[in-house]
Amino acid sequence: MNTNLNVNKKALSGVALEKALAAKLEEMLRGVDWLRGWKVERVGGESDAEFDLLATVPLPGGGNAALCVECKGELHPSGFRALADRKFSPEGSPKVVVPVLALPWVSSRVAELCAERGWSWFDLAGNHRLDIPGSFILTHTGNKSVHVRPRPTANLSTKEASRIIRALLVTEHAGMRWTQRHLEGHFGELATPIPEPSLGLVNKVVRYLRDEAFIASADDGGFRLRDPVKLLFAWRDAYRSERHERRGYFKLLQGKKLRDALARLGSETGGYAAYGSFSAAEFQAPPVRQPKTWLYVREQDASKFEELVEAKLVDSGENLVVLIPDDDGVFYLGDRGSVGDNRMACTNAVQTYVDLYHCGGRGEEAAEAMLSQRLKPEWKRRGLNV
Repeated sequence: MNTNLNVNKKALSGVALEKALAAKLEEMLRGVDWLRGWKVERVGGESDAEFDLLATVPLPGGGNAALCVECKGELHPSGFRALADRKFSPEGSPKVVVPVLALPWVSSRVAELCAERGWSWFDLAGNHRLDIPGSFILTHTGNKSVHVRPRPTANLSTKEASRIIRALLVTEHAGMRWTQRHLEGHFGELATPIPEPSLGLVNKVVRYLRDEAFIASADDGGFRLRDPVKLLFAWRDAYRSERHERRGYFKLLQGKKLRDALARLGSETGGYAAYGSFSAAEFQAPPVRQPKTWLYVREQDASKFEELVEAKLVDSGENLVVLIPDDDGVFYLGDRGSVGDNRMACTNAVQTYVDLYHCGGRGEEAAEAMLSQRLKPEWKRRGLNV
C-alpha cells in the first residue's frame, strides 16, 4: 500500500492527519518481514486519551511494547522541549512503553532532540527511527519529503548571521544573558570593532534560534545560549568557507623572527590580522600540528603583511597560507593568549574550529581536538550543558 498520497497538495490536520500517519506506521511495520502480530489503532478520539495512536508490537522475549504516538501537524524543536517530559500509561501493562513523535516532516534537529530524550519518531515520507529498548531498532532516512517543508526563517550562512552566532558561542560569553538590542550594539563596542547587524536581522536570527531550541528565554528576560554544541554544528554545516580568498606565500622568516614580525603586523593593523586554522589551533589545542603557517589578513593590509613578513606570492611550494576574509567578523574577540604574551592574536576558538573543519586534509580531526580539548571544557566550566 502506498500511503504517500497527495499530502503535499494541502496540509493535513486533525483526524485526516492521524489516519495518514497511522497508515504510514502500518506500512513501515508491514515492511519488516520478521515482525508479526503487531496492531495499530487510533485512540485520539477518546476524551481522556494521552496520545493519538497506539501500536502494540510483540517482543522477542514475550510480552508487548506499546508505541504511544503523538501526532502533530507541525512542531518546532522548542515545542518538543515541552512535550519531551510527558509520560504515557497505556492500558494492558506492556513491558515497554515507547513515546513516539509523528509529523508530516521531521527535521534533523527534531530527530536529534528525540534521540536525546528517548523518543522514537516517523514522518509521512516513511523516514523513521523506532527504538524498542532492549529489543530492536527500526531506522530509515533519506526518503524525499511528501510534505512542503517550512522555509527556515533565518540563513546561518550569511556573514551578518555569523557575527551573531560567534557572539553567542565564544566561551567568554557562555551563560551570558542577552537582549536583542544589546546583541545589536555589542560589536561596535569592541577593541577591534566589527560591523553591527541590523536590529531586524538580530530579531530574525534570534527567533529562529529560539524555535530550534539552540537558545532559551531567560527567567529575567532576554535569552541565553542553551545548546552550544548543536548550534556550533549547525553553523559549521552552513558556513561558506569558500568566500574567503586563499593566497599561497613562501616566507624565509622562521621561529622568533616570524613570530615578532606577525606580532607587529597584528599591532599595526589594529587587530585585523590573526593566526587562523592550524596555526591558531597550535596555541589553542597544542597537540594539533601542521607545517604551514595560516593567517587571516584583510585585503587592505596584504601589502603590509608582505613587507613585514618578507613573503612572496607563489603558485606552488607555499609554506604560508593567507586567507583574505569576506567579512571582518573572523577577527571577532581574537585570542591574544596570556597577559604579556607578545604574539599576534589567534581567531577565537569557535572560528578556529569551523576553519579547521572546512580546510581539508586532517582538518576535521583537528577540529574535533579543538572541540574536545578547548570548547567543551570551557562551556562546561561556565555552566552550560555539553
